[in-house]
Amino acid sequence: MAFKRSIFASASEDRLENLVLERLKPGADKEKIDARIWDLFGEVWCIMFTDLSGFSRGVEKFGIIHFLQTIHESERVLVPIIEDHDGILLKSEGDSFLVIFRNVGKGLQAAIRMQKELLEYNKDKIPEEKILLCVGLGYGKVLKIGDSDVFGSEVNTASKLGEDTAEAGEILITQTVFDNAQDTGLKFETIKDVPAGTNGAYKVLY
Repeated sequence: MAFKRSIFASASEDRLENLVLERLKPGADKEKIDARIWDLFGEVWCIMFTDLSGFSRGVEKFGIIHFLQTIHESERVLVPIIEDHDGILLKSEGDSFLVIFRNVGKGLQAAIRMQKELLEYNKDKIPEEKILLCVGLGYGKVLKIGDSDVFGSEVNTASKLGEDTAEAGEILITQTVFDNAQDTGLKFETIKDVPAGTNGAYKVLY
């Protein structure tokens, strides 16, 4: 399975690299090449970025074994939730996840379930063993390269919300997620710190 996945990822990456190299040639029709790239790789996804609050300070204070334990536990608790909501975990780097969902509803449901599951998990834990999750969500057309990576404005904004702006326990979303979540029955609160790439940002009230 891993071998097959690597072939598909490599084929997509090779095709993209060739088109980018073609785009760099003198006199290249960049508009035409860009259209080809979007035709090949353009897809609409809900993007989730997660981060663990206070993680770097915890590593500095408690050491690398504590780091490995926290990573293991966060994956054990959260990955099954992602899979239950039909999410695809594209990347796990340190204390961060990059996940994609086909629609906003499943992305929001997964994020809420993840936060609620960790509330229960943390109840009997000492402070240094608690898993404190920050989540950012974006939604829109992105360039999806195999099953290895995604690129686009909503990707960047979701990353900023999840990794830099959100506090522990928060789920922050872009304007496009908010616009596509009006039939979910959820409530939202505007936030002041709106990152570049979105007209507004909101906190999910759950």
